[in-house]
Amino acid sequence: MRAYLQSLLAESGTLTTQDIVLHILASAVLSGAIYLSYWFTHRGTAYSKKFNVSLVTLTVLTGTVMTVIGNNIALSLGMVGALSIVRFRTAIKDSRDTTYIFWAIIVGICCGVGDYLVASVGTAVVFLLLLLLGTVRNENRILLIVRGGKAKAMDMEGLVFQHFHNKALLRVKNTTPEAVELIYEMPRRVYQLNYKQEKDIAEKLYELGGVEYVNVVTQSDEITG
Repeated sequence: MRAYLQSLLAESGTLTTQDIVLHILASAVLSGAIYLSYWFTHRGTAYSKKFNVSLVTLTVLTGTVMTVIGNNIALSLGMVGALSIVRFRTAIKDSRDTTYIFWAIIVGICCGVGDYLVASVGTAVVFLLLLLLGTVRNENRILLIVRGGKAKAMDMEGLVFQHFHNKALLRVKNTTPEAVELIYEMPRRVYQLNYKQEKDIAEKLYELGGVEYVNVVTQSDEITG
């Protein structure tokens, strides 16, 4: 038993130079699909080319590490121990970026062990899914914030509901002895009705008199930090 464990720990990869080159080149080629997918499907406010390039290098580096480890248990345990002390503090602002990081790592692992079929099929399927789902429009919500005299509260509420055909949902109503603040939430398509009328909602509200301000804010599901 001891002899078996010693031989297992001493076992090293028997990869040829051609195998090593194929592993790394395959990870580099498939990382190009990850790069194109992130580029085509990105819908955030700011596209980060540095992050996209990092995905490519992460795939190649993972493939390289897996090629080095091979079937050597001693190297694999040492690599796990080395990586366990590394702490990454990079903030992920978009939850979808985490998917791309895992995608890059998994492709690198598959290429590093020489399983090109799994890496290729998985990459193709994920690429198509992200491409199709990336075309789905994000239905951003619109917040309408109105502040005015408390005596005009009923008039403001009635005007907003009439203007948006009762499709504007009153979320918050803040009051003081002299003023009232109303916050309405509605889908973007509902707010677009505003442009089909002769006067927009702001003009109508100011014509009531006693309105201090009218703010329109776009609210999305993107995570920022």
